[in-house]
Parts: sequence; structure tokens; C-alpha cells
Amino acid sequence: MPDQTPQTTPTQPQGLTHDEATARLAAEGYNELPRAGHRTLPRIALEVVREPMFGLLIGSGMIYLILGDLTEALLLLAFASISVVIAIVQESRSERVLEALRDLTSPRALVLRHGEQHRIPGREVVRGDLLLLAEGDRVPADARLIQATDMQVDESLLTGESVPVRKVSLKVGAGNTASTANTAPTARPGGDDLPFIFSGTLLVRGQGLAEVTATGPRSEIGKIGQALETIDSVPPRLTQETRRLVRVFGLFGLVCCVIAVLLYGLTRGSWLDAILAGIALGMSMLPEEFPLVLTVFTVMGAWRISRARVLTRRAAAIETLGAATVLCTDKTGTLTENRMAIAALAVAGETYKPSPEPRHAQPLPAKFQTLVDCGRLASAPEAFDPMDKAFHALASAKNTQETLVHSYGLRPDLLAVTQVWQIAGTDSYRIAAKGAPEAIATLCQFDAAALAKLTHEVNALAAQGMRVLAVAQAAATNPHAQAWPASPKEFAFNFVGLVGLADPLRASVPDAVRECRSAGIRVVMITGDYPGTARAIAHAAGLASDAVLTGDEIEAMSDAELSQHIPAVSVFARIMPAQKLRIVRALKAAGEVVAMTGDGVNDAPSLKAADIGIAMGGRGTDVAREAAALVLLDDDFGSIVKTVRLGRRIYDNLRKAMGYIFAIHLPIAGLALLPLVIGSPLIFMPIHIAFLEMVIDPVCSIVFEAEEEESDIMQRRPRAANSRLFSLPFILWSVLQGLVAFGVLAALYLLALSRGMPENEVRALTFVSLVLINLGLVLVNRSFSSSLANALRWNNRALWWVAVVTLSLLSLILAWSPARELFRFGPLHANDLIATLTATVLLVVTLEMVKRFWQIQGQKKN
Repeated sequence: MPDQTPQTTPTQPQGLTHDEATARLAAEGYNELPRAGHRTLPRIALEVVREPMFGLLIGSGMIYLILGDLTEALLLLAFASISVVIAIVQESRSERVLEALRDLTSPRALVLRHGEQHRIPGREVVRGDLLLLAEGDRVPADARLIQATDMQVDESLLTGESVPVRKVSLKVGAGNTASTANTAPTARPGGDDLPFIFSGTLLVRGQGLAEVTATGPRSEIGKIGQALETIDSVPPRLTQETRRLVRVFGLFGLVCCVIAVLLYGLTRGSWLDAILAGIALGMSMLPEEFPLVLTVFTVMGAWRISRARVLTRRAAAIETLGAATVLCTDKTGTLTENRMAIAALAVAGETYKPSPEPRHAQPLPAKFQTLVDCGRLASAPEAFDPMDKAFHALASAKNTQETLVHSYGLRPDLLAVTQVWQIAGTDSYRIAAKGAPEAIATLCQFDAAALAKLTHEVNALAAQGMRVLAVAQAAATNPHAQAWPASPKEFAFNFVGLVGLADPLRASVPDAVRECRSAGIRVVMITGDYPGTARAIAHAAGLASDAVLTGDEIEAMSDAELSQHIPAVSVFARIMPAQKLRIVRALKAAGEVVAMTGDGVNDAPSLKAADIGIAMGGRGTDVAREAAALVLLDDDFGSIVKTVRLGRRIYDNLRKAMGYIFAIHLPIAGLALLPLVIGSPLIFMPIHIAFLEMVIDPVCSIVFEAEEEESDIMQRRPRAANSRLFSLPFILWSVLQGLVAFGVLAALYLLALSRGMPENEVRALTFVSLVLINLGLVLVNRSFSSSLANALRWNNRALWWVAVVTLSLLSLILAWSPARELFRFGPLHANDLIATLTATVLLVVTLEMVKRFWQIQGQKKN
């Protein structure tokens, strides 16, 4: 395409001098966002290591290393290292938000300095610079237009509206434009015929000259970056609960350990055995599984969600998915495809709707094809404007026998584009015009009756959420190539028809909305588009669209008034970025757990403020992706439903694992403490606890993570926003399991002692029984429902691998003399094994029967 860069003349402004630009750059800084508060990698690492759960893991590993228990020490240190690395990576990723903003706001810029054109990095643009802008340029800074020729700008990154807006120049003389005045108070993105352009937006048509009024953090996009800095990320509720639990367990274990050492040493006089008993008891109560489980579940959950084409940027969001009660979704690019397409053609009272899918398109009837071809001729030959692209996409092949010779751009007094095409080899010309229906009616000289009829047809299309353009054509001859008229009004136009353009709804959206509703999730649309368009899209998507709240109405409300209106409104239109943030915060203040989808820069603050920010990965900006917790890699709205399903499954399985950890630690701690109370020989040494931990760790972290979802997972209401993972009924159920298991094991232990079994055989019998009952507790906790079939189903290969490996190792220890001596075991007879197997079966059956009658409030729903 020809070079459209505006050329300067002696009467045009000269711009800043190089010295002035250098001085302003030094005084006001680069045209980029400041890095205040930026956390370096060492600082992030220090913060992570100082967290109690990670510190406890590392400290425990070091203690075991000093005591010589190398295996346990290395395992704990490995777990701690993995956890720390994962946390550091996640935290450092969140620091990329401002980096993405800096990249977006620093394109190359063509400026006029001291009367000469210079191409400079966008970060070096200063206030007062003169920008020379042409079609296809990205605006490097906020500016005020001095000259504008047929200019249209795509501001969807800031407003969310996919339709470009018209721009006009200031109604003042050029003068000395190197002014120090700030942007006028009325300068804001969105709206036609304004003389302001904004950093990060894109020129889709025309050219112009503009004076920079704001750079860096003072620009509109810079204000969004500052808003992101002020939004605090609250630690997830589950993480906070786990931290508290770890502290309680750690303190309680330490106290019990000291008491055990003192009790054993004072009553028996053997302080070495007392220390061994204390270490065993402390190890049995050490809560390292809780942070381990939390880490493994989030990492594995992120992997499972990635298989559904969703990238997890903040693993903590996984635990929140199951609690989401409101999904706030942007319209442009989220519910819709973020492209303009011709949705309806109207000629002589007859309407035709082309297929939205080009591959399914049928040949247009002749009169409608004429309408589309005329619209294409009134569009730019090389289209940047989305509406021009829509005409080119639907029109027949370009007529190479016609040559564009003259154009009339949009003007405030005539909102239409007119283009003159010469028919090859002749003095005949074809003239095509498209634009606002009232402007085309003026060109066609409609009378009152014709205008009323046109208005009725336009309103019918607009009510369906379409942007309506009218098309007209004329013919002319110009044998001597005389100058063309100053205005297209001098041509004799004939009205051709109306064209309705729309941003098509994604095909997967209606089904996804229905599934969200079945899962108890309310879907709310927040858009910068017009109320009529928003209502039409909401209706097509299956949203409740009767009540629509606009940005102006929100602006007039206090936060309290907004909170009162929000429950009854599912569609918000003409919303600015700050208002999106107010909506999200109002929903959160009302107790909702908010998930927010979006793809533009304007969505970044609300994505970060929401409990779950979900960015579109295909069309989404880097800023949106970096601010979000989840990214939909294929931009499929339906993937959100899959993600919610997986999130609920992950949370369910996490509860099962935590319940198992509670339950299994009670019999272990009880058996470590029982000999101290009754004065019998010790059962456990540190090596026994280390073996149990080798079983418990993979069970609670891998086996439960691999469990399939509950059958009613998507028929439940979201769990309560203030629900706790460790609710009282949940803890009581886990304690009950542990007490029953301890009771069975204590009975076997005391029975063996009463029969006079040697100490080594008693220890072997009790330990083998504990391992088997451990596996029994896994079966009980596999499902929330009471069913032996669920407990014994074969759909979890990880469980059966763990069981086979555990039993094989246990058999090896019992059969191999060196290992048996290391564990201080005696030989077990067939009757002993039958007794322990019977005890395990009775335990599983008993707990499954108790589960049927036990009301675990919130076990499933929370």
C-alpha cells in the first residue's frame, strides 16, 4: 500500500528540539511503567523459605540428618527443595505482569523533532513530542490530535469494544503545539469524534499528527498498571488453614516428644531408650504430609488441567475452582470471536442472513451480492478496519477491471466513506458509499417517508445486537479528468441496502453456560459494548438479560448501592476498566467467589482482583495472561466447565487425603505412646516410622490424587465461600477412623502380650497389622459415599501399585533374616497373619457401615 505518513510543511509545527526532549526525558522518565516494588529472585526465595510449612520441612530434614537417619533426611530435604522451587517459580511469574505492560506500551515511534522526522523507541517518547501516525501504527503514548484524516482507532484493549472509533483533530489552530498542558479532563477511551488517542491502541484507518500529553504511568494504560500494583493477593484459604494446622501439629508433637522422653527416662531409667521413644513419637506426629500433599496436588492438578488445554499460572487457584459461585466474563473475544462479520443483508424490505462460517457459506442471491460488492468498493482496498475486512470476506472476487481514483473520508457532518472507481478502458466511473444510515439517506436525498421506513429497518437490525451500515452507489463520467467535487453529496446516489455487522457468538458458549448453571455457577457478562448489543449477545448465550446496568449508572452509585443491584443483574454494558474492578470487588464483598475471564489490557486489574482470573490465551494480551491465574490455551469458553469439574475433583481428593492423614497418625502415635503408659516394651523405633512414612507419603500424595471424580460432582452447588477444609464434622470423622484403627491395633497388641509372645514377635505382629490397617484406611477414604464396591473398585492403578510394592517389601522384611533383625522382628505364624487380615477386613466393613449413618456435614458439599 502507498506510504501514508503525513508529510510536514513549513506551516506545520516543528516539534520539540533534541535538547528539550532530552531534558523532559530526564525530568519525567522513560515512557514505561516504573519498577517500584519489584521483587528480585533472591528476595522471593527468602520469603518462600521463611514460610512455616517449608521451614518445618527443611528443619526436620536437618534434624534427621544430624541424628544419622540419612534416608529420611534426604527424603524430607528433597520434598522441601521441590516445594521451595515450585513456590519460587510461581511467585516469580507473577512479577511478569508489569514487564508485559512495558513491552506493550513501548512500540517504535515516528516523531517530529526540530522539523525532522525521527524513528525512536517508544520508551523514549516524551510529553510534547509530535507523533506522525499512519494506518497500522500502534500508538506509543497518550496524545491529542492536531491533524486527522479519515482516522479510526481500535481501542478494544482499553474499552473491550471491538468496533473502531472515529477520531477528529482539535478545532483550534496549530500554533506552538509543544505545550505543557495536560490531557483535558474529558479525555477517555471510547466514543466517536474525539481528538484523543491512547497508548497501546491501533490505527486501523487514516493518518494524523498528534501531540503527546501523557507517557508511562500517567497514560491510561499506565493507570491500569498502577492499579495492578495496588491489588493485594491474599493467601488462599486452604494454605492458611494448612499453615495453622502445621503449627498446631508441630507444637503438639514437640510437647508430646518431650513428655515421652521425660516419662520414659524417669520411670525406667534408660535415657537412650527414652530418646529413641521420643524421636519415634515425634516422627509419628510430624505433619510433613500436609504441605507435601498440598504441593503435589497443586502440581499434579496443574498437569491434569493442562491436558484440558488450560494453563495454570497460579496453582493456588486450583483449590478455589470448586468454590466459584460467579463467573464474570467479558464479551469481546470471550463469548464472541472478536471479529466483525456480516450477519444480515437487507434489500428492498427483504432480509438475508449469510452463514457465519465461511466454509458453509452459500452463493449470495444477485441483489444481495450487489450490496456486498458495493460495500467492498466503499472499503479500503487493503483492509485494516474490521468492518472493511468483513465486506472483503463476503464479497465476490475483486474486479481487477476497476481502479480506485478518488476517496472521500468520514467527516463529522457526513459519517460515510465514498470511493470513486474507474472502469478500465472507459471514462465511466462507479461510485460506492457506505456509512451511517442517516448519512447515506442524506446522499440519496430521502424524503420523510423514505427516511421513516429506513429508520424502522435499521432499528429492527440494531435490536438484534448488530451495528448497521447503509450502502449506496452512483455512476459518473469524467472524460477530461476534471477535479472531483468537494463533497460526495454532488453525486446522484441510489440506495442499495442495509448491512448488519456483528461479533459472532462462539459456538460452544450456550452449552458451556448451561453447564455452569447446572453446577450452580452464575454467569455475568461485563462488556464495554452498547446495552442493546450486550443484551442480544447475552440472550443468544443463554444468560438472563432482562436487567442491564451501564457504566454511567454504576458511576453514579456508591459501593453500597452497587452491592444492592448486583444480585439481580447479569449483564453490565458500557463498562470502563475501573468499573470492572468495582464490580468484582462488590461481588467479593457480597461473599461470592469470583472467577473472571478476559483477554484485553482493560481486563488485567479485574483478573488479578478476582479469586480466579482466567485469561484467553489465543487472542489475549500478554498483560491479561500474566495477570490471570488460569489461561485458556484454545480460547474455548467450554474449557472453563472442564476446569471447574477438575477443580472440584482435585479439592475432593485433597479432602480425602487430608482425612486419611488425620486418621492414620492417630494409631501410629497411639502405638508409640501406649508402651510408655502401660510399661511394656517399645513397639516402634525410628526405622519403623521411616518405613511407614515411605508408605504414607505416596498414598496420600499420589494415590488419592489419582482417584476419579465423584458421580455427582457437577450436580452440586459450589461449596460455601467460608467453608473450611478442616471442618468439625470432617475432623471428627477422621478422628473416629483413627480411634477405631487404634482400638483394633491396641487389642491385637495387648492380646499378644497376654499370650506371652516374645517381644520381637509382638512388634512384628503389631507392625504388620498397622501396615495392613493403613491400606484399609485408604480404601475407606477413597469415596465419600458408603459402598464396599467403591472402596474396592479397580480404577486407580496407583493404589494397587502402592499396595503391591508395600506388601512385597513387608514380605521381604519378614522373610529375609538381615532385614528382620534390622527391624527387630520375630517370625510370624500363619495364625498371626490370619488374625491381622481378619482385623483389617473387619475395620473396613465397620467403617463403611458407620459411614452410611455418619452425617459429615460439608464432606461432599464443601
